[in-house]
Amino acid sequence: MNIVTCEGVCKKYGSGNNCVTALNGIDLTVDKGEFVAVIGASGSGKSTLLHILGSVDKPTSGKAVIDGTDLSTLNQTQAAIFRRRKVGLVYQFYNLIPTLTVQKNILMPLALDKKKPNKEYFDKVVDSLGISKQLEFLPNQLSGGQQQRVAIARSLIYRPALLLADEPTGNLDQKNSKEIVDMLKLSNRNLDQTIILITHDERVALEADRIITIEDGHIIRDEKRR
Repeated sequence: MNIVTCEGVCKKYGSGNNCVTALNGIDLTVDKGEFVAVIGASGSGKSTLLHILGSVDKPTSGKAVIDGTDLSTLNQTQAAIFRRRKVGLVYQFYNLIPTLTVQKNILMPLALDKKKPNKEYFDKVVDSLGISKQLEFLPNQLSGGQQQRVAIARSLIYRPALLLADEPTGNLDQKNSKEIVDMLKLSNRNLDQTIILITHDERVALEADRIITIEDGHIIRDEKRR
């Protein structure tokens, strides 16, 4: 079952002599449960692709479909709701609310929709990420690695169709980086979570089941590793 389908996705910024093509005819499918790494140099277009798949931006032409929804049909409000419910986003910067506890940060997406959490699933997520003992802590009481685990838990709490991780290890040392990638792999296996990881680090990319290489807005390689 395809969770992600891109057909001829192009993204251009500016016009005339100032026009920059960030993506140029991207065709891509990702199946449910896949763990995919997208790798490329700075300016290759990988972050632009993530923003389109996360409904943060829209393609200039072409179509991006996530879990059956054509993202180009959504207005700004609909895109924000879709993003909250269907797409988990994990960034290099943790974007935690400093005045809220770990538990409240994790449950924020549900709170915005006035929904009660499934306690069994919540416990499974925080246990698997190793943060069950820090639920009443504030973000500034956590290490960088722990904060990123909280950000991952928050992205998983709605059971999204797709988790997008944009350079999630960029602010971490080697030990914490490995732990975060291991956590993503764990959520992929134990929760059957579909993941697209954006990175420039080949060592991180090699942990994925499939590696897509982008260069100058084109997919130049698509390799299944296992």
